[in-house]
Amino acid sequence: MPKEQERLDQVFQALADPTRRKVIERLVSGPAATSELAEPFDMALPSFTQHLAVLERAGLVTSAKQGRVRTYRLSRAGLEAADGWLAEQRRLWERRLDQFDHFVTTLKEQG
Repeated sequence: MPKEQERLDQVFQALADPTRRKVIERLVSGPAATSELAEPFDMALPSFTQHLAVLERAGLVTSAKQGRVRTYRLSRAGLEAADGWLAEQRRLWERRLDQFDHFVTTLKEQG
């Protein structure tokens, strides 16, 4: 469980940054080279590659180097970890809301 929690923390920390979210949004349309991903951002390439490293450590992207070009693509692992956690939270809240709805309905029927 601690490993899963650590992984989840990394995913949400990675997604907390708008630059990294934009990279994820771009990669939805397919793999891209580092230079292509960095193009829309006004920052030095070393700073930008730090964002890519955070995404890769979180399991949100994978990379492969061919010659001098490193290409990034989305990875399901990180997204599935976040999705699983969010789905569990949704289930808990839906159950609580159902219980509250039942309570209110019962009050109305008694009143």
